[in-house]
Amino acid sequence: MDVSWFASPAEVAERLGASGYLADESTSTTAYLAGALEKPLLVEGPAGVGKTELAKAVSRATGADLVRLQCYEGLDEARALYEWNYKKQLLRIQASQGSDVSWADTHDDIFTDEFLLTRPLLTAIRRDRPTVLLIDEVDKTDVEVEGLLLEVLSDFQVTIPELGTLTAVRRPYVVLTSNASRELSEALKRRCLYLHLDYPDEEREREIVLSQVPDLEERVAAQLVATVSRLRDLELKKAPSIAESVDWARTLIALEIRDLDDKAVDDTLGVLLKHASDQERAVRELRLRT
Repeated sequence: MDVSWFASPAEVAERLGASGYLADESTSTTAYLAGALEKPLLVEGPAGVGKTELAKAVSRATGADLVRLQCYEGLDEARALYEWNYKKQLLRIQASQGSDVSWADTHDDIFTDEFLLTRPLLTAIRRDRPTVLLIDEVDKTDVEVEGLLLEVLSDFQVTIPELGTLTAVRRPYVVLTSNASRELSEALKRRCLYLHLDYPDEEREREIVLSQVPDLEERVAAQLVATVSRLRDLELKKAPSIAESVDWARTLIALEIRDLDDKAVDDTLGVLLKHASDQERAVRELRLRT
């Protein structure tokens, strides 16, 4: 299967839109260049603005496989790249004991693909199908993990001492996301195109909500995004994401709410705000009814 990621920024907007993701001009242009230049795309911004969803949308729009590396504190090479199946290797060694097979032959035998457990980075490198590699929340990893990414993102290859250097047959479309909880290294940034996503303005968010929940009345959609915008202006532990705006719209449909008055907001606030202190602040600042 061959794939041409995108022919132009306009095609990006059209195909992502058809897959349920409304991309603005900056996003469409950068997403196009990531495919055309075969460079990783670093998408940075607050949680809930569609960074992860962009990678998923590219996968849906192009029919490519999605391989996801979810980053977290303590992530190491064995979980990101590969590790050997030590239990299986031990069984093979035990089975060869007492036979005429030399240790050298046994050693060569147990360090083969049969005993290799591939993790997301190596999986994406070895795929011969079109693949979108999502490295999600890279800012949550230790600095050392960035060094591991450099070889992969520079040359799209992985060196395994026992097997040598494995080079990608087909370069994946790489998207890294970051919530900017820490500054990423300049070496990593140099290897990437950069896109900053922020919360959309009310008009854009209304379009997004209506594209996902077309049964919602436009008047209610306008009320919804205006309320969400006011909540994001507050100093909350966790501002409402775009996905939560969509969930709220679906909630209003399910409850057959046709007017977003104080009572409706109060009754459904838990769809948007997941911390008690945030809900209390919203009630106080927006003068919602408890």
